[in-house]
Amino acid sequence: MIRVEDLHMHFGGIRAVDGVSFAICSGTITGLIGPNGAGKSTLFNVIAGHHQPTSGRVFLGEEEITGLPPHELFHRGLLRTFQIAHEFPTLTVRENLMMVPPDQPGESLWSAWFHPGRVRAREAEVGTRAEEVMDFLEIGHLADEPAGNLSGGQKKLLELGRTMMVDARIVFLDEVGAGVNRTLLRTIGDAIRRLNKERGYTFCMIEHDMDFIGDLCDPVIVMAEGRILTEGPPDTVMADEAVIEAYLGKGGGQRPPRPVHRAPA
Repeated sequence: MIRVEDLHMHFGGIRAVDGVSFAICSGTITGLIGPNGAGKSTLFNVIAGHHQPTSGRVFLGEEEITGLPPHELFHRGLLRTFQIAHEFPTLTVRENLMMVPPDQPGESLWSAWFHPGRVRAREAEVGTRAEEVMDFLEIGHLADEPAGNLSGGQKKLLELGRTMMVDARIVFLDEVGAGVNRTLLRTIGDAIRRLNKERGYTFCMIEHDMDFIGDLCDPVIVMAEGRILTEGPPDTVMADEAVIEAYLGKGGGQRPPRPVHRAPA
């Protein structure tokens, strides 16, 4: 699904991403972990078109997408969420979902004036899809709530729901569990697993919660100092001495990840 070849992203003398190469297979949930400052979010930003890489190439399937802007990648089915949710706070949950699908005729003044029936039909279709998404994520009771009033975990569910309003091929999740209570985190994890198994979504996710990563992800890729340190099954990766050293010796005293046991499918 995604292939990255010798990717570099430098900010002056800082090599935030330093010769990274890896692949994400279709139908997987891939975890990306590493100590703070490892370059994980910068890597996501380069892949998702928010930064132009210093050098290297990125492919979506067989198509090179290096440096394409986010709106073009959106139309190709590559979506990215952020550690801090980017909702429209004054719009309701339903409205946040309904504004996602592109090329809606209601966006055209000409169509609104001369083809109101087409506008209403498309709006009804998008509204139906929004209802299905809210039911899937169990947030239907929040449909008419302004998104700015949601808790951190509810906002993460809304962001996940926005990816469901289009035909996403791959979704990059940046710390979807950050600031989320354990109950909502389980709901988010269940939704990710169901989207993967039932709808064929491919995910790559940055996360610091090792239990969450170990439960959902295989493989897991580890970054340190802008480079890929290792990758493999979660239990193997998290028991790797080099990974533990990266967290302890180079991660500002962070606790090392511990081996986890994946929940039954």
